[in-house]
Amino acid sequence: MADQTQVDRLKAGFEGWNAWREANPEAKVDLSRATLTGANLTGANLTGADLTGADLTGANLSRADLSRANLFATKLTRANLSGANLSSANLTGAYLHGANLTGANLSRADLSRASLFATDLTGADLTGTDLYGVNLTGARR
Repeated sequence: MADQTQVDRLKAGFEGWNAWREANPEAKVDLSRATLTGANLTGANLTGADLTGADLTGANLSRADLSRANLFATKLTRANLSGANLSSANLTGAYLHGANLTGANLSRADLSRASLFATDLTGADLTGTDLYGVNLTGARR
């Protein structure tokens, strides 16, 4: 279950969040099952965060650092992930329907069993990405 203090801190703004992350680099970030629909997380440092089962529908995660994050079964429907760093992230079973992944770094990410229906992958780096069982219906690249 999400650490509510961390959820509140993140919702307050990514500038304060990033300052807290810089001051607490060893802190375990637990945002699992958090509801962050429509949140503006542009440029947020979410490296290694646990976002298992979180709802990020319509969230703006452009240029966010989600490298090594656990996004297992996370709802990212219509999320803006343009320019985001998702390298080595676990996106197994994630819902990315209509998400914008333009220019995102997905190298070495695990997208197995993820649903990318109507997702924009234009310019995305998929080097070494696991796409086993991925639904790419209507996806653009």
